[in-house]
Amino acid sequence: MHYHGTQQDVEQSSIKKGVLLINLGTPSRPVCPSLRKYLAEFLMDPRVIEIPKLLRLILVKGIIVNFRSHKSAANYRKVWTEEGSPLMINSVRLTSRVAELLAETNFDVELAMRYGEPSIDSKLKLLHAKGIREIVLIPLYPQYSGSTGGSAFDAIASSLRNFRWVPKLHFIDSYHRHPLYITAIANSVERHWRKNTQAQKLIMTFHGVPQKFISRGDPYYQQCQITAQLLATKLELNDDQWMLVFQSRLGTEAWLQPYCDESLKALPKQGVTSVDIICPGFSVDCLETLEEIDGENREYFIQAGGQHYSYIPCLNDSQQHAELLSSIVHESCS
Repeated sequence: MHYHGTQQDVEQSSIKKGVLLINLGTPSRPVCPSLRKYLAEFLMDPRVIEIPKLLRLILVKGIIVNFRSHKSAANYRKVWTEEGSPLMINSVRLTSRVAELLAETNFDVELAMRYGEPSIDSKLKLLHAKGIREIVLIPLYPQYSGSTGGSAFDAIASSLRNFRWVPKLHFIDSYHRHPLYITAIANSVERHWRKNTQAQKLIMTFHGVPQKFISRGDPYYQQCQITAQLLATKLELNDDQWMLVFQSRLGTEAWLQPYCDESLKALPKQGVTSVDIICPGFSVDCLETLEEIDGENREYFIQAGGQHYSYIPCLNDSQQHAELLSSIVHESCS
């Protein structure tokens, strides 16, 4: 017996698949009311601050939001552009490039933010309304942590609880060792070196997480190490020519070390007066890369006696970045 298919089969084969790129999020404006709303949503996530809900509520809404919103708003204003938030601008442009690359292969590409707008829930509903029943979900965090990729999955699962027809999902938890990712980062460093003098040391800085996350089984630290070593190997660097550090710690508990700021303050005393610094764990430039790394940490290094500090931008909306994500999409559906 031969199965010749039905009209329904033909219709199903022509239905587009969806791609949802997910980034962390951004306040809508660099002012205190927007920051209070954004920080409250972000820090009330149990994946971000792992303490009982009542204590988290008191800490976040009673203390952190009230005391940090003014400083955070001031920092955002330093990097805000006429077009808006750098994270949003870069993410939108990257999404457009990926959509262009996938347009001929029947994929509908959307962008969502874990915190703020556009929400994951709204974009999943949009894809569903278009009749899309198969979705590739890519949190734009190359290295997995429960506080990033895990949190994105929580939001996806929460949204889909209300769907009568749950779509087929391809969840990309990380791409920390993907050859195209390592090559794209390495190429960005080499382009920088061709235009500028190579510094004594390449600093690879990743966003930190509390040490207790790793003790509880989070693979983030190991994946950061793998990325850094693969990048150093690709660039043919010896051990003295590069360094792995972690930034953005919050509070008094132990976070992943070595700390970026303390390392940069110490390097000039060790004879390292020129550094190139890159953030391989960030898909696009944002507050943490532009204000913290290219601003605040630059000052630490120069004030400590450093002479040359050069920040190498994230992949942002580069063609290689778009090709990497497009390749991940095709690989996940093959």
